[in-house]
Amino acid sequence: MIDRYFSSFFLPDLLFHDFPNEVFSAFTKKPKTQEAEEGSSVVFEAETEKPDAKVKWQCNSKDVASGDKFAITADGNKHSLTIRAVTKEDANVYAVIAGGSKVKFELKVVAKPEAPVEAPAAAPGESRSVEPKPAPAPPAATPTGADTAAPAAGAAHPAEGELLSIYSFIQTLIYISCGNITFVAKVNAESLLKKPTIKWFKGKWMDLASKSGKHLQLKETYDRNTKVYTFEMQIIAAKANFAGGYRCEVSSRDKFDSCNFELAVHEAATSEGFDIRAAFRRTLEMTHSNILLCLLTCISAVQVSTESDVDVWEILSHAPASEYEKIAFQYGITDLRGMLKRLKKMKKEEKKSAAFLKKLDPAYQVTKGHKIKLAVEVANPDVEVKWLKNGQEIQKTGRYIFESVGNMRYLTINHCSLADDAAYSCVVGEEKCTTELFVKEPPVLIVKNLEDQMVMKGERVELECEVSEEGASVKWEKDGVELTRDESFKYRFKKDGCKHILIINEATKEDCGHYKVKTNGGESMAELMVQEKELEVYQSIADLTVKAKDQAVFKCEVSDENVRGTWYKNGVEVKPDARVNITHIGRIHKLTIDDVKPEDEGDYTFVPDGYAFNLSAKLNFLEVKIDYVPRQDPPKIHLDCMSCTAESTIVVVAGNKLRLDVPITGDPAPTVVWTKGEKVVTEGDGRVHVETTKGHCIFTIEGAERQDEGIYSVVVRNPAGEDTADINVKVVDVPDPPQAPRILSVGEDSCVVQWDPPLFDGGQPVIGYVLERKKTKSYRWMRLNFDPYPETTYEAKRMIEGVPYEMRVYAVNSIGMSRHSPASQPFVPVAPTSEPIGLCVDDISDTSISLKWRAPERIGSAELEGYVVEYCKEGTDEWIPAIQGLTERTSLIIRDLTTGDKLQFRVRAYNMAGPSAPATLAQPVTIREIMQRPKIWLPRNLRQTIVKKVGDTVNLLIPFQGKPRPIVTWSKDGEPLNPTFANVRNSDLDTILFIRKTERKHSGKYDLKVQIENVEDTVSINLQIVDLPGPPQALKIMDVWGFNVALEWKPPKDNGNCEITGYTIQKADKKTMEWYTVYEQYRRTNCVSSDLIMGNEYVFRVFAMNLVGLSPEACNTKDSAYIQKTGIMYKPPTYKEHDFSEAPKFTHPLVNRSIIAGYNATLSCSVRGIPKPKVTWYKNKMDITNEAKYRMLSKQGVLTLEIRKPCPFDGGVYTCKAVNDKEHMAVIVGRGLPQHHSTVIPLMP
Repeated sequence: MIDRYFSSFFLPDLLFHDFPNEVFSAFTKKPKTQEAEEGSSVVFEAETEKPDAKVKWQCNSKDVASGDKFAITADGNKHSLTIRAVTKEDANVYAVIAGGSKVKFELKVVAKPEAPVEAPAAAPGESRSVEPKPAPAPPAATPTGADTAAPAAGAAHPAEGELLSIYSFIQTLIYISCGNITFVAKVNAESLLKKPTIKWFKGKWMDLASKSGKHLQLKETYDRNTKVYTFEMQIIAAKANFAGGYRCEVSSRDKFDSCNFELAVHEAATSEGFDIRAAFRRTLEMTHSNILLCLLTCISAVQVSTESDVDVWEILSHAPASEYEKIAFQYGITDLRGMLKRLKKMKKEEKKSAAFLKKLDPAYQVTKGHKIKLAVEVANPDVEVKWLKNGQEIQKTGRYIFESVGNMRYLTINHCSLADDAAYSCVVGEEKCTTELFVKEPPVLIVKNLEDQMVMKGERVELECEVSEEGASVKWEKDGVELTRDESFKYRFKKDGCKHILIINEATKEDCGHYKVKTNGGESMAELMVQEKELEVYQSIADLTVKAKDQAVFKCEVSDENVRGTWYKNGVEVKPDARVNITHIGRIHKLTIDDVKPEDEGDYTFVPDGYAFNLSAKLNFLEVKIDYVPRQDPPKIHLDCMSCTAESTIVVVAGNKLRLDVPITGDPAPTVVWTKGEKVVTEGDGRVHVETTKGHCIFTIEGAERQDEGIYSVVVRNPAGEDTADINVKVVDVPDPPQAPRILSVGEDSCVVQWDPPLFDGGQPVIGYVLERKKTKSYRWMRLNFDPYPETTYEAKRMIEGVPYEMRVYAVNSIGMSRHSPASQPFVPVAPTSEPIGLCVDDISDTSISLKWRAPERIGSAELEGYVVEYCKEGTDEWIPAIQGLTERTSLIIRDLTTGDKLQFRVRAYNMAGPSAPATLAQPVTIREIMQRPKIWLPRNLRQTIVKKVGDTVNLLIPFQGKPRPIVTWSKDGEPLNPTFANVRNSDLDTILFIRKTERKHSGKYDLKVQIENVEDTVSINLQIVDLPGPPQALKIMDVWGFNVALEWKPPKDNGNCEITGYTIQKADKKTMEWYTVYEQYRRTNCVSSDLIMGNEYVFRVFAMNLVGLSPEACNTKDSAYIQKTGIMYKPPTYKEHDFSEAPKFTHPLVNRSIIAGYNATLSCSVRGIPKPKVTWYKNKMDITNEAKYRMLSKQGVLTLEIRKPCPFDGGVYTCKAVNDKEHMAVIVGRGLPQHHSTVIPLMP
């Protein structure tokens, strides 16, 4: 019951209308909303003021008639609608219409009666939840806010089956005390492929998503079992300015729904101990809001004593004023009469403002950082105004600028921020106008995008992006699923000013995928690849042979520069000391032993931490033993102990130090000469130098380079002889970088890349290649393979379609990895289009063929560049391009072909990815023209009569076929078409009939004939030129009765060459002669004009109407129709009329005259008399009225007889006789006889 009052009080048409005794309505009793059980019958009753009023019943705005379901009865002014065997489908909105009054009511159907459950009202400050409550309604009817009441807090959620087809929304107007409230919208997502999008608006345009914060929160949840999305909008600590209209919109691809609802906010009031008399005692201070709140509380207070199905407000709003006290006493409302009087006073319109000519708009919106100008127009141009912000006066600063231009007052706010989102007022004296300014935050843009990353398993990952504003909210997704902070803290979200970082503590294989960061203004995506930790050895340690006091260096290089390791000698860990030094620089690990001693000989092993393998090498100690050589011993070079191959080849890694310590013997001490080719290497301090000591000759190269490679010869001489030895030094290095890679082809998410091997392999064979890729706009390269790839063609996968990439390659040999190659040309992973479809032969001749096809079904993200058409002769495999380059059209004419050749044709579509699969004709085509019967393809729109208005242009295009070119002939109504009558243009494939400006004579039947030799085809086209019709004929007033006039007329003679579709009847009062339309598009030729005003005299006119429009002229009634006044007739008094009649009397007599023969003469006299006498002229007592010789004139009582060219015969006595008419006034009054007076004059020529 409270809910019913609750929604009623916030419908404007119920709250503020005048009461029934003051409003004109055709009904004295209106039907009311009823509730009925299934299977029962229900009767709605209505009473009209007039017993002869026509009443119409409707269901969902559609008329209903008597039948098995509905029974409609009428008894005088009582009318009823009976619905039999009520079902749930009958729960609709009904209406009854009489004259201009329409009353709506509802039928609510229940399965069985249920006791209403009272919901506890929410206390002030508590949160209320308003959920959709579906009302039974037909699918075509949209439920309105007044049809359903808002469930109280704690009401059960509607079941899944109750959800409307796709969306279910708030369907009620909301009233809430100051506190919290939650609006809930539920969406059934069983038929939706993706999550729907919801938007909340206030008013028509303000999106509430940007207003989330302290007072507004938006939430959404999803129930996987019921597949229902629940969207909530919670308003916290509601304020008065939150009131207004709201709208909720939900969309999903092509599906859309919305709902409007109202929110009214008033001060909270407690009903505990409420005194209804005290509520209405303060009659002078009561405001509109207090009255509503008090009335609502009063109804709640007396709710215990009222029935659950009685709406007191409904009774009061429809009862006469004399019944107010009775109803108030019956339902326990003691002062309702005074309250209704106050509501009536509130109906008065507000007085026009004396200070403002134009006030501020209700609300303004501005984007953050922009400026806005508020303007008002005041009545007094010299008045001073004050501007307030949230009630506080604004002081003039750099951001706030006040302007005064004539009657206009402006407030300009520069660089608007969120702090400017407030209520602003302009005050003039005691008056003020208020508006609300909403500052809209601009969309947050992503300034720095995410970068692709490749990490090892277990490593920490940080995906970083930068947005345009600090503190902006972003959303992270992985493969389309939103990421949140879970209990294991796997994902951490970090904000650092404008930077947003997604942190993954320990990456696993499951973390591979595409990560996306979203803002309200954009998004960025990157790929994360996680690899297992597989340590690669780029350079292993090698066996060493050194002499006493020399230096031994073991060096190895691994793939991970962060890997540490341990050195062992014969299984015992090596500890650093004064002679032993262990270093780790980047990926290189070194063990250096200075001043080698015999005890340093052994097996040395390097074990990387965390990996189950090791690198081993052996250190050989060289002990030089010199036998006693007698003097004059020839020199001898001892190379058998050196670390060299059988061909005396020594291998050194580029960049390392090469030291050749060659033992020599000889007595006396020999001299040593080192040569490379023909060049002698001398001692010095350069990079390559030699040194001779007792028993040794030392050759040293500091930082070996590629040019140091070659055969070195050492010659030792003494007086006893000489010895020579050749040493081949080979310098090995990492390979040169490969050539720039080439992109052979691209796919939807892959590409095939090829490169050439390096020009120099570094002296060691290339064992493989390592590839890297990056996005063109990024700076981070991501490795695609960790194991060297042996081939020079590689297919890279897992790329994002439409994103440009670059590739580069490293070459790897046993020494290490080369520098990277130049980057490839940027490319975009796209797939070739599908093959063109519908390839067919359009036309063929002896030397040419015309092909046509349709675009591929799948284009992809790359733009279609064009098509290539090829052909080949039957029996060969050589495809020849039909044209050079690409064609963008989907048709092509191939010319200069050989007659009789049998050719096969195919078409390929090209885009950035290359050619598509070919579309080929089903069988070869023989190049030879085929005879074709003539055939006219008449368009469908020309198969019926073509209607055009006079003056329109006719342009008929009719295609035909036939080979060779047929002869085209046009005729009209069986006669050849005259070129001056209409223009005809023909081509090989169509003909055009063109009439620039049509006339009525162009109507008729046009025949088209297409002929090839003895074969022909013909079609007929009917052209109808229509014009405005003529006016109707013979408009007559047939009858006048009461306030009605019956009219009748005949159709116009000229119907404009088309059917008359109706008539427009107009009336005019003879006093004003202003025309008003009575009927439009009236079909019959007679009508009745009703509702005429008594005492007025009317004339009528009728226009004819056809397809073109109204006739230019109307047919008017010759007579007028006077509407007699009904009721007491005024009978004027009768008076005896005065007799103004007067017998004829000559006031100037005729005089004798003598005239000259041959010249016209006149005789004159004057007479008076009432009524005007009849004058007769006599000659010698003979009437001369009809004589042609005489002309009688009469002007204002002066009588003249003109005698034309008199002769002696015209002499005589002329008499003028004046006689009153038989209708002389004396006759009317019944006295006297017609009198006459005569004057006789002799006329002597």
